[in-house]
Amino acid sequence: MQILTQSLREKLLANGRQQQPLRGTAREIDFVPVVKLFTPDAGATWLLTEIDPDDPDIAFGLCDLGLGCPEIGIVSLAELSSLRGPLGLTVERDLYFEAEKPLSVYVDEARRLGCIRV
Repeated sequence: MQILTQSLREKLLANGRQQQPLRGTAREIDFVPVVKLFTPDAGATWLLTEIDPDDPDIAFGLCDLGLGCPEIGIVSLAELSSLRGPLGLTVERDLYFEAEKPLSVYVDEARRLGCIRV
């Protein structure tokens, strides 16, 4: 399975272009996550909201490596695509994920719980 469809990639890039001039200001946009990625055999989860239009390999969102300390940050899509869990399984996209709230709410919940729960 392709980690991102063309339509998801376009939505993430559109969010990145919209966010670019606002980054670092009080007007930053709190997008709802566009996609949920996960490792079926390693307990890692990513909720991504945007892709950097200047470097389309870099995505932004909430990252949970399953170590009890989820954090907001950036991730390389190429690295995610090449990642293998302990059983050799690749990162997958949750085909049924639909975000119900902005990323900041997922961040607050994940920090409180020590993991992303969707």
